[in-house]
Amino acid sequence: MLALLCAASLCGVSATRADDGGPPHAAPPGALPPHYDRGHYYPPRGRTFDGPPHGAVPIPYHGGPPYYYHDGSWYHHDGAYFVVVAPPVGLVVPFLPPYYSTFWFGGFPYFYANDVYYTWQPQVQHYVVTQPPPSADLSVAAPASDLFIYPMHGQSESLQASDRYECHAWAVGETGFDPVKPQGGVDASVWPQKREDYQRALAACLTARGYSVR
Repeated sequence: MLALLCAASLCGVSATRADDGGPPHAAPPGALPPHYDRGHYYPPRGRTFDGPPHGAVPIPYHGGPPYYYHDGSWYHHDGAYFVVVAPPVGLVVPFLPPYYSTFWFGGFPYFYANDVYYTWQPQVQHYVVTQPPPSADLSVAAPASDLFIYPMHGQSESLQASDRYECHAWAVGETGFDPVKPQGGVDASVWPQKREDYQRALAACLTARGYSVR
C-alpha cells in the first residue's frame, strides 16, 4: 500500500490503440499471461497508441521527453505514436503502482509490478526504477491486503496514491502492523490478528475518504 504524494500534473489526452483502435487497458478476447499480473491486465510492451491514456501522469527523465504512467504501465512518445515500454532504470517516481508485490533482498524491500522493480530512495523521498535483485535470494512478503479498493468519486491516480499512503501510515500507527516488513514486523503468534486489525483500520480510513472497500 505504500505510495507517496504525487505533485505531477495529469495529462488529459485520450488514448486509442494505433493498430486497431481498442481501449488500452481492456484485455483482448482470449488474452492470456504473461500480460496478467496479480489478476490485472497490462498492455504488452511494444503496443502503440495515438496518445497516452486519459489521466496518465508525465514523469520527467533527465531533461528529455517524459515517460507517461497509467495504471501500472508506462508509455513513451516514439514518432507518431506512444509506445508501451519498460521505464528506464533510474527513473524517479512519486508513487507505486496499485498492484504490486514486495520482495526482500538483504533486508531491503523491492516492490514489483508489471516486470518492473522499484525501491524507496530516502535521499530523494521518492521511489526509483531499479535493476532486479538476484532472484535466488528473494523472499516474498505476505500480501498486505486482500481488500478491493474502488474510488467512488473518480479520484485521480495521484490522489488515490496519496490517500492509500496516508491511510496505510495511519493504519500502521494504529496497529503496529506494517505489511511491507517481513511478517508485518510483529511476532508470528499475533500476526493473524494484527493483519486483520491493519486491514480493518485501512478500510475504515479509505471508506471515510470516499472509497468502496471490500
